[in-house]
Amino acid sequence: MRGNSPAKDVDDYIQQCPEAIHARLHRIREIIRNEAPDAQESISYMMPAYKMKGKPLVYFGGYPKHIGFYATPAGHAAFAAELSTYIQGKGSVQFPHNRELPEDLIIRMVRFRVRQEREAGGLSKNK
Repeated sequence: MRGNSPAKDVDDYIQQCPEAIHARLHRIREIIRNEAPDAQESISYMMPAYKMKGKPLVYFGGYPKHIGFYATPAGHAAFAAELSTYIQGKGSVQFPHNRELPEDLIIRMVRFRVRQEREAGGLSKNK
């Protein structure tokens, strides 16, 4: 789906994906940055990755027929009913390109993961 060389950053990753899905990838990135402004953005497992205090928060990836979204097994378990209409794996979900991107659900999943990581790390909302 992407070019032959590994992406050096998220901008490069998105650029290597087909132009037809750039807007969807940019929107997911924007949601994550808005909901987790303190998260560190990088490339991990050859896809965009977001971490808080070095701990995985969420990942996403562009594929020929879907966007893969990875919010850890606990992040997906909390939204099992809403995710039930999508293909899933342990800690992953596929948002197909032929369906509207469930932005509200993604927002709530990212918020949930941020809250989980803050509570696990003893971080206040302001840190």
